[in-house]
Amino acid sequence: MNSATVSLASGPPLSIRRAMVLLAGAGLLVLVWAGAGEVGRRQADAQLANRADSALASALSVLRSEIAKQRAVPSVLAEDPEVASVLRQPTEAGLDRVNRRLKTLADTTGASVIYLVSRSGFAVASSNYAEPQSFVGNDYRFRRYFTASLKDGEAEQYALGSVSRRPGLYIARRVGGAEAPLGVVVLKVELDAVEETWRAGGSTLFATDEQGVILATTRPDWRFRTLTPLPPNERAAIRETLQFGEAPLTPLDALAARGGAYWELNERRSDGLVFEAARPIADPALPWRLTLLLPAGDSLSESLRSARLAGFALLLAVAGPAIALYRRRERSHRRQRELRATAAELERRVAERTAEIAEANQRLREEMEARERSERRAGELREELDQAGRLATLGQIAAGVAHEINQPLAAIRTYGENAGLFLERGDTARTSDNLKLVVGLTERIGAITGTLRNFSRRGSQALGPVSLQSAAEGAEMLLHNRLSVVAAALAREGDAWETSVLAEPIRLEQVLVNLLQNALDAVAERPEPRIILAAECDGETVRLSVSDNGPGIDPAVLPRLFAPFSTAKPRGLGLGLVISRDILAEWGGDLTASNDPGRGARFTARLKLAPATRSPS
Repeated sequence: MNSATVSLASGPPLSIRRAMVLLAGAGLLVLVWAGAGEVGRRQADAQLANRADSALASALSVLRSEIAKQRAVPSVLAEDPEVASVLRQPTEAGLDRVNRRLKTLADTTGASVIYLVSRSGFAVASSNYAEPQSFVGNDYRFRRYFTASLKDGEAEQYALGSVSRRPGLYIARRVGGAEAPLGVVVLKVELDAVEETWRAGGSTLFATDEQGVILATTRPDWRFRTLTPLPPNERAAIRETLQFGEAPLTPLDALAARGGAYWELNERRSDGLVFEAARPIADPALPWRLTLLLPAGDSLSESLRSARLAGFALLLAVAGPAIALYRRRERSHRRQRELRATAAELERRVAERTAEIAEANQRLREEMEARERSERRAGELREELDQAGRLATLGQIAAGVAHEINQPLAAIRTYGENAGLFLERGDTARTSDNLKLVVGLTERIGAITGTLRNFSRRGSQALGPVSLQSAAEGAEMLLHNRLSVVAAALAREGDAWETSVLAEPIRLEQVLVNLLQNALDAVAERPEPRIILAAECDGETVRLSVSDNGPGIDPAVLPRLFAPFSTAKPRGLGLGLVISRDILAEWGGDLTASNDPGRGARFTARLKLAPATRSPS
């Protein structure tokens, strides 16, 4: 008994043991703080990289789509017989017709200006012929896009306008063969709409050329600055071409490296720490690179905080039982030292303490099991929240794509008309070339719709039962950004939302998107815009209607509303309603339009109920 007492009492003094425990605990806290911080930083890097990839994909889609649809116009005009004729032998009547035609095309496509440059380098016709700053008569021999397109057949260049002083992308195509070129047709598109769409995402985006000069950007004050200093001779050579006017081409001083993919914005109005991601736009004609600066301060801080809290929670879960056992051991030793005079009392106390420790261990095991169950559930909830966040971002990347096939369709029509003319003349080679271009444009339309399908992870299906509610939700998701911009109230009415109709899911969403887009256009200028989406059963059919509180349909336009290319919109092509009506007709339905007195326009689609949801005879 005495030897056991001496053994229990041996070892370092209590104060020293406590100091050692405190030092070990402090070291463990520092280790957990540093380790959890590194884990949190890596998690933040991965999350920011995923967000940046999604944002870059969306921004690249918007930029490529805008450039692709504008490229079709000069390509079509370069093959137009009237354009070739006026360049070969200009007459006052011919120039007047071409000027008016170019103005109509510029208004329809949204191009800044479209103009013809003769082989001598002087503009002979322009869409702004009637404006004070008309391009007609201006000398463009100094422009690289003019000389390169005469030589190679096509050229593209981003530059500052010598007359308008506004930046834009110049797309040039040669008219005539390489041996005897007649001139060049040039389209200038200002990328303001693209930059505005980028800006709506809340991040900083900019495109740079192969020399690192910033071109299109959400920050106008960064335009024509460089990411790295240019050699003096290279900078002087660029300025001599007047591509960027009098821009000094000085390095951008608003960014400071912080290590890895992180940068610090050196501006009072900045968001501080940003995460950089960059990707080439993958366009053979434009060796540009798109860079995204994603605000990262809050995300990084939150990840660090969450990781460190989790680390301390884990430390507490592990260290708690050890501390409890240590304190119990100390109490046991103290009691043993106090009771070592009586062996029987010591044995009784040891038995009592053993039972208490066993009971405490059992409680600790139960608490640890409950804590593990809670942590597993918390992990499942976090995974569900992450998945919901990823699905929420899919609605943003599809904004603005619904009508981007308008320009390829217009180009297909022009190529088709030209092919007919060439066929009448017996020119089978040019007829074949035009038809090949038609095929290429149809592939472009497929690429555009394929992009939207890939982003939304949907797929086309055969005709079958389609939930009206799912289709409406899909259309609302696609138009989420537009609904937010217009601030329109979208309400659902009717008793048929739980039913299914015979349709194709993707094409039914296309019909709803077209009708909702028209309604948004109608209420865009209204003080309290409102759109009602109603579904009502009518026997074995469903009436699906979209109504708004806009100005309604012009009675003069109503009789020919569903005729191709009939539209009251200043920049529309009049194909959306035609496509929607044809889709519904394929399914055995129809589409009608009317005006609600005192309210606005109403479009009503009639669809067949799916067999599983029809009422019994």
